Amino acid sequence: MSDDGRAAATESGDESADATDVPVDDLLSGLGDDPSTVASLVGDLYRGEMDRAATWRARLDQTTNWGVVVAVAILTWVFSNPDNPHYVLLIGMFATATFLLVEAHRFREYDVWRTRVRALQETVFYALFADDSSGDGDWEETMREMLAEPAYTMSFWQAVAHRLRRVYLGLGALLLVSWIVRVTVYQPGRPLADAASIPGVSGTLIFAVVVACYALAVVVALLPLAYESGTTFRG
Repeated sequence: MSDDGRAAATESGDESADATDVPVDDLLSGLGDDPSTVASLVGDLYRGEMDRAATWRARLDQTTNWGVVVAVAILTWVFSNPDNPHYVLLIGMFATATFLLVEAHRFREYDVWRTRVRALQETVFYALFADDSSGDGDWEETMREMLAEPAYTMSFWQAVAHRLRRVYLGLGALLLVSWIVRVTVYQPGRPLADAASIPGVSGTLIFAVVVACYALAVVVALLPLAYESGTTFRG
């Protein structure tokens, strides 16, 4: 590269570095005097947050769909032949619990973007369409805090409880009833503890573990957990 080219590159690099060193106050100077610019920026922010919320909502639906498909497939296979082992239903319960935990994590992510959208709707857009001034007039501060320090709006166990109540408690109950029917009606004359056993594990232990897991699920779903916010959000 020639000396002139190096000089031009150096000068260009210095200009880029200088551009990034411009204070934020200088970049935003005069912004408050141009309502059209503010409206455009708020509109872009709202569309971006809506897109993120819709994306995470779709991810929630994917997890739920997979949970339902796996449960239906297992039920169909187990009851298609009396010789098929009942413990496949236990595997289905474990798979459903796994989907629940994954979906709870996704629900926390979704709720971050949903909360931002609702904040914009309840402050900026409410003020535009309301007949009175009862809305939040300090919406700039509200959005500044959300953007400066992104945080989860609920704890992980709150998310688990929410998804249990909405979807997974019913799905798990279906698997539980199907398993009980499979080890009783489909194996008449056998002791219940013997019918529920799997190779190397007694039926009594299986029953105890299943009952304990479902009791825990019911407690988590119904327990009024304290509302926790401020946990660092990691996108």
